[in-house]
Amino acid sequence: MRHVICCFTIFFTIVLVQQPVSAEQVIHVQSAMPPPTWALMQRELLEANAVACEEFFAKYFDERGYLLCVERWGGDDGPDDAPENCADWPLLHALGGQDVVRDMYSKAWEGHLRQYTEAKTVEVPFTRDGMYYKEFPVMFDWQHNSEGLRLFHLKGLSDPYNNDFVRRARRFAGFYMDEEPGAPNFDPKYKVIRSMINGSRGPMLRKATALDWTGDRIEVVHRFELGHNERNYTEMLEHFKDYNDVVGDHPLNLLVTNLVHTAYLATGDEKYKKWIMEYVDAWYERMEANGNVIPSNIGLDGTIGGACDGKWYGGTYGWGFTVVVPQTNTLTHRNRVAWSFLGFMHAYALSGRDDRYLEIWRKQTDVINSQRKMVDGQAMYPRMYGDDGWYQFVPQKFKENALEIYYLTMDERDRAAVGDNPWIRYLEGKYPEYPIYAMSQAFGEIRQRVEGMRNDNTTPDTRLADDPMKFNPARVQVLLRLMMGGIDPGRRASTLYSRLRYFDPVARRAGVPEDVAALIDSLSDDQLSVTLVNISQLETKSVVVQTGANGEDQCISVSQNGQETTVDAPSFSVRLAPGSGARLTVKVKRFTNEPTLTFPWDRGWRN
Repeated sequence: MRHVICCFTIFFTIVLVQQPVSAEQVIHVQSAMPPPTWALMQRELLEANAVACEEFFAKYFDERGYLLCVERWGGDDGPDDAPENCADWPLLHALGGQDVVRDMYSKAWEGHLRQYTEAKTVEVPFTRDGMYYKEFPVMFDWQHNSEGLRLFHLKGLSDPYNNDFVRRARRFAGFYMDEEPGAPNFDPKYKVIRSMINGSRGPMLRKATALDWTGDRIEVVHRFELGHNERNYTEMLEHFKDYNDVVGDHPLNLLVTNLVHTAYLATGDEKYKKWIMEYVDAWYERMEANGNVIPSNIGLDGTIGGACDGKWYGGTYGWGFTVVVPQTNTLTHRNRVAWSFLGFMHAYALSGRDDRYLEIWRKQTDVINSQRKMVDGQAMYPRMYGDDGWYQFVPQKFKENALEIYYLTMDERDRAAVGDNPWIRYLEGKYPEYPIYAMSQAFGEIRQRVEGMRNDNTTPDTRLADDPMKFNPARVQVLLRLMMGGIDPGRRASTLYSRLRYFDPVARRAGVPEDVAALIDSLSDDQLSVTLVNISQLETKSVVVQTGANGEDQCISVSQNGQETTVDAPSFSVRLAPGSGARLTVKVKRFTNEPTLTFPWDRGWRN
């Protein structure tokens, strides 16, 4: 890519989109903008990410999209880790990364579906006929299922019309909507997912064993370095020996709402929205009935603690889930209930901002922090709950999901709970150096990961599926924040929430066009400011700007240099002449439209 930097006066035109029945609004603005440092860095960061991903893919995947590794089932290492090696690649393409990125992660996704359908266990009973069935994990917990679906949930950002994507979105959601006779995961009467371990072959309705979690016997010494540092297979079994209580519903199952939300975004079918709202409402009622704390076990009859001797805090990955580390004989705490907030996040957005879905989590935070105690003059706050009450006290207040709640409301009362956050300070005008610093950090991380990959001496027969993950070079979180004003979907594999998205109307694809850069420098609940720059000194560029990751926000107007133009649509277009740029103030009304993965030009809006 060539960057020609010069300074001269030039015009650019901003074309704002109206409904087809309305007169098209056009704003002509005189403004030359020599490419700012941040814009050049942003374009180079998109390029560096893509090039590094190509090298990574060539080393660790074959021509079929199969991961070059020893295929195993288990919580240490399993099918979910194969596609997770390409985590964040869909975001990279949706931001404006090269099309080869989309081609690679699509091949990896398709390849791993075949690879782990063919892969079978000998000892683990429920995966002897394949680790995947109907292109989905046969049954496992939703920490691991979510990690394995990171690619799938975001594929629709760039490829929403792919028949396989839409078909799978419907089928996968159907596993949890009482639509698949062979997968009775969901009880519509009690609104429970019947087990924490579930999937395309249904729920596990018995105590789980260490073997179920560990997978088949494997040689470890002089061959593999395991993620939990187990030194042999015996220690692998010991690691999972207490992961037994899985019957009944668990907060982690709220991550199923990501799957159903994807189906809703892909199809617009109201039944998916209805299911999300009803399932989250059931959990809302359970939280209220449990003193505003989400219980970590619900019995098959819908009772709190019903599958754990009445203990609301029971269950694997629950409030009381503390286990022994076999290598050191020390205790470790593995509470995963906070991951479940994403279900309430979807309900908040789909309901048009019903604040009760957030207020119940604020109340839970207050309940937990009210249990503080003083130790040697230091306030300590709990993270776990067991037979003797709250425990695992730490110096920090409980504030899980505070950033997500503030992002949804942009309310000052929620801002305080976030504490110090460099991105938020930047948006508040208190850290202007943040874009340059954060992108510089991302370049360094790419360089370090590529160096590690090049020095990796593992071979396919000494490599487990999660081994290459530490070398995945895609570093896009900073771009997501700066360009889209978005929050990282992360390991919980949320569908995307962002304030803006961009589309190239010439290439007919997601992401900013080549040579276009975008920087959001302020956010409030009803408006944002974004600078768009065309660093090309030779060619005009057009970009479609969408308010909301999925058009859920309505753009009210766009202002530039104090001149306001009415839009009243979920997207508008900007036409940038060579070497031009401008800071736009965009007024919005959030979460007022039904979200969709459909591209703006296919929703009846003109460029």
